[in-house]
Amino acid sequence: MTPNLTSERWKPSVTVAAIIERDGRYLLIEEHTPEGLRLNNPAGHLDPGESPAEGVVRETLEETTHRFMPTALVGIYLSRFQRTGREGAPDEDVTYLRFAFCGELGKAVPGLSLDTGIVRTLWLTPEEIRASASRHRSPLVLRCVEDHLAGQRYPLALIQTDPSVALGVRPG
Repeated sequence: MTPNLTSERWKPSVTVAAIIERDGRYLLIEEHTPEGLRLNNPAGHLDPGESPAEGVVRETLEETTHRFMPTALVGIYLSRFQRTGREGAPDEDVTYLRFAFCGELGKAVPGLSLDTGIVRTLWLTPEEIRASASRHRSPLVLRCVEDHLAGQRYPLALIQTDPSVALGVRPG
């Protein structure tokens, strides 16, 4: 099929995720979504002016109240999400480009609360994660855990962020 040259350029939504394992359990978050309560890795959208590693540190802090130090890239994933529009809203068709990192979870930061929509954090075994697949926000939740279990790791230097990314970004 020939692409329509007059249409807008396709742009995936870039997200980052933390794959955090401790004593054989993985840290997940439970969050409100339009589909109800769902499980996810600590994850979210990359903000303007930040590198993927900076984004995963920020998202993990926002969703768990814990500091996170990425040590390796688990993988880069492309997935598509489609949802029928509700009550006159347009249908959604979003492609996500996810950078998943593993690393060390630090201590909770006193005085912080979980981000809006996050109900709680929980530590689940791989078996519990597999058994709860129908409650996952995305198929990438389990895929990232499985890749981590398989020992998939890439150096952080694989992802380079040019200093120009931060130029012109105003502190929020």
